[in-house]
Amino acid sequence: MTRRIAVLNQKGGVGKTTTTVNLAAALANEGHRTLVLDLDPQAHATLHLGLMPGRSGPSLYEVLTQGLPLKEVRRTVADNLDVCGSHIDLAAAEVELIGTVGREVILRDQLAAEDGEPYDFVIMDCPPSLGILTLNALCAAREVFIPLQAHFLALHGLSKLLETIHLVSKRVNRDLRVSGVVLCLYESGTRLGAEVVEDLERFFESRRQASSPWSDAQIFRTRIRRNIRLAECPSFGQSIFQYAPTSRGAADYASLAGEIQGRAPAGFWASSDQPSPAAEPDSDGEVPAVPAHSPRADAPAA
Repeated sequence: MTRRIAVLNQKGGVGKTTTTVNLAAALANEGHRTLVLDLDPQAHATLHLGLMPGRSGPSLYEVLTQGLPLKEVRRTVADNLDVCGSHIDLAAAEVELIGTVGREVILRDQLAAEDGEPYDFVIMDCPPSLGILTLNALCAAREVFIPLQAHFLALHGLSKLLETIHLVSKRVNRDLRVSGVVLCLYESGTRLGAEVVEDLERFFESRRQASSPWSDAQIFRTRIRRNIRLAECPSFGQSIFQYAPTSRGAADYASLAGEIQGRAPAGFWASSDQPSPAAEPDSDGEVPAVPAHSPRADAPAA
């Protein structure tokens, strides 16, 4: 069965799009057929994968508002990796769909209309809000990954997010479950990071109920460390595995891809969750590269 995963957090700047794109790329590198659905009108996942909104054919806006099949929208950007892109017009879908009956299940129905289930993973990049676009993702998904930064303020709003997931699972999508939390922009060896992990564990334990969609949620052992290469690769229109395959960012997302498939964290995280700063610096310690050209100028056409 296809694993449909919504990557969701209503707080921006926590690594949501970075996780969507690079986790999808890691899974594709392992040979899994993977589809990215960019439901954010900012189209950052689309740009990250080298496509130019408006120049790469129709987007999910046409899928949600005009009933265009997903196969007319998806584009292949790497081996085993396809993307259904976004466009700023997608922001208008929130208003245009207000009077549409069943507006929250349009994406689910479109995925069901695909020939069989041609993908092993469908990963959805959700907007930083809890509107119609996010509801479409939650109704179509079977799992939710919540990316969080290891700061105390990142916990703010988590209760509201879980409440929304609970309502969707109760009323529309009984298969929906929170699989886990991905800690992003993690600074190795800091006391703050360890304290936030402890707070998260207490938070979930205090709200864990047998009937809740987060009853089996885990905090993934793999942390996505702060890494300059992860910040650079979107400007080249590449995943971290294309741009810097030997970087810490690539190692972390490869480890996360293995962990969500039931394997133990690989490499660095296999031996230590809390390394000392001297043993493992947080960044690559290198001067950021400057793109020789803009990927947006020569993005692949439809």
